[in-house]
Amino acid sequence: MNNEELKIKLTELIPSATFEEGAEWITFFVDSPNWKTIAQQLFSADGLNFNYLFCLTCIDWKTHFTMLYHLSSTIHRHTIVVKANLDRINPEIETVSDIWRTAEFHEREVYDLFGVIFLQHPDLRRLFMTDEWEGWPLRKDYEDPINMIKL
Repeated sequence: MNNEELKIKLTELIPSATFEEGAEWITFFVDSPNWKTIAQQLFSADGLNFNYLFCLTCIDWKTHFTMLYHLSSTIHRHTIVVKANLDRINPEIETVSDIWRTAEFHEREVYDLFGVIFLQHPDLRRLFMTDEWEGWPLRKDYEDPINMIKL
């Protein structure tokens, strides 16, 4: 399946998706409240079978966060990027660690560094920072009085 055929199939499966143009991989936005359902469809839909989540990260735009999920199908050899915008004041989204096991570690990393809450995560706790650490070091509004980091 080429990228154009893949985009058609994704549009049929997720009519609310909005696609970005000009990227190497098909990239599209989904509504964060619908992410869990969409993730399950991407994993199990015939012809898609996105069975490998190889990257999950977050971007702080100062006004909101964007979650990025890079998915591949080891069966069909296609790759996509799914994005979901989150509220900056209360950033939360459903975990997908029960769909892709690799998400468990990545979600803990994003929680630890950005403060995004992954609802229903089996073990959401700090990964790199100590339990006493205050704040979220990769947020653009984070201030480190010792190292004077200001973004």
